[in-house]
Amino acid sequence: MGIDLVAGGKSKKTKRTAPKSNDIYLKLLVKLYRFLVRRTGSRFNAVVLKRLFMSRVNRPPLSLGRLIHHMKNKEDKIAVLVGTITDDVRVHEVPPLKVTALRFTETARARIENAGGECLTFDQLALRAPLGQNTVLLRGSRAAREAVRHFGPAPGVPHSHTKPYVRSKGRKFERARGRRNSRGFKV
Repeated sequence: MGIDLVAGGKSKKTKRTAPKSNDIYLKLLVKLYRFLVRRTGSRFNAVVLKRLFMSRVNRPPLSLGRLIHHMKNKEDKIAVLVGTITDDVRVHEVPPLKVTALRFTETARARIENAGGECLTFDQLALRAPLGQNTVLLRGSRAAREAVRHFGPAPGVPHSHTKPYVRSKGRKFERARGRRNSRGFKV
């Protein structure tokens, strides 16, 4: 074992070169986009391929509301998201949109199609836009996960807004030392 000095030391390339999932349909998409990257040299295809390899945490969903917001004044283009499009009950009017995504929730798909839009798959996109022409590549927010609220300086440290891992939020929970002057100190 150890470091292979002949080959140039440690392997510093830690990015994925294939998806970890055993989903055969995802593997077929990877095969298709590997071909497109090799034969077209398109930057768009390279980014899509890289995102197809990503873990689920790194492929956050995008709501219908955010999708409509990003596609304002770009109705003639195709929205592309390597992830899931979810429904947004706060949105009442859905414009006719052309959207490509790995998955759509049932209600999101129904609402897009009822509005006269189209829900495309990545193989259909490869036929329509092999170089990614007239597309808008979108991403969901990674920081929207509830788990992210617990990251950062420890809860209780001055100026920390980190959420504590606590069973309940109430009178009896994490309200004594560090939270009031009469019990040691108040942050």
